[in-house]
Amino acid sequence: MIRIESLSKEYGDIKAVKNISLVIKQGEITGFLGPNGAGKSSTLKIIAGYNKASSGRVYINEQNIEIEPENTKKLIGYLPELNPLYSEMTVFEYLKFVCEVRGIKGSEFNAKLKEIAGKCGIKERLNQQISTLSKGFKQRVGLAQAIIHDPPILILDEPTNGLDPNQIIEIRSLIRELGKNKTIILSSHILQEVQAICDRIIIIHQGSIAADAPKEELLKSVQKRQTISLEFTLVDITEDDLITHFPFITVKRFEKMEKSIVVVCETTSTKDIRFELSKYLNSLKATILGLKYEEKTLEEVFHNVTIGKLLNGEIEGIKQ
Repeated sequence: MIRIESLSKEYGDIKAVKNISLVIKQGEITGFLGPNGAGKSSTLKIIAGYNKASSGRVYINEQNIEIEPENTKKLIGYLPELNPLYSEMTVFEYLKFVCEVRGIKGSEFNAKLKEIAGKCGIKERLNQQISTLSKGFKQRVGLAQAIIHDPPILILDEPTNGLDPNQIIEIRSLIRELGKNKTIILSSHILQEVQAICDRIIIIHQGSIAADAPKEELLKSVQKRQTISLEFTLVDITEDDLITHFPFITVKRFEKMEKSIVVVCETTSTKDIRFELSKYLNSLKATILGLKYEEKTLEEVFHNVTIGKLLNGEIEGIKQ
């Protein structure tokens, strides 16, 4: 468990982090989001013990990181955004060095190396010099060093940075698997990635927490408008007929194709109208060829929060 109390970080006159308090429970995969300069990387560096706070306290499993830095750092695996590596070493030499620093040697090191090299997809690169690796493989090596000592807490700052689409899918799958028995804080600019992986979302804006809620609650809290796209076989119906029958919808598109009709409509009703639409079209002897319900995305939530529309708890439930 991670507990943060009144955390602040200042760089001269710049207040990067402003009095943040939060608790991250064991087993949570938490997405930590914010625009550039919001203070998220500064916060993550403090939690990892990489930087010191200007004020406030951080506890890892109830141990103060300032008072017990060695004990708390053993519990954390950290992948920084810039992923510093020793470029003159081979991958094997680097991971061996990381393990020796952590007191992992001999047969224990060999077993962990075999496991992690397989998980991170670097088996064939162990004898390659790090300076010759692609950006994607360097990122894999950085992830390997973060998890090779099997820490209960992982702090991952842009973990899929530089990876190709196939590698991103593999690393996402690995993070989900790790999240079954680890506490993970994940920072990423790829919001679809956070939405796919994380259980809880924290959005930091201008050094303060602007939103903090379980992912589903956060998305639901700003779900003001349903968008429904449907396609059905040609029948005798007009756009006005649809609006007359459903006065609470706004038709954004009504187009008669060669063999079908395509409709995109919106409603502010909190009721799911898909069943009513289906029932109405069936009464007209129309066959539904496609029906899609478009939910609010994390990208829209993030945009609203960081431009100030949802700050100060204006939407109930997104800030704790």
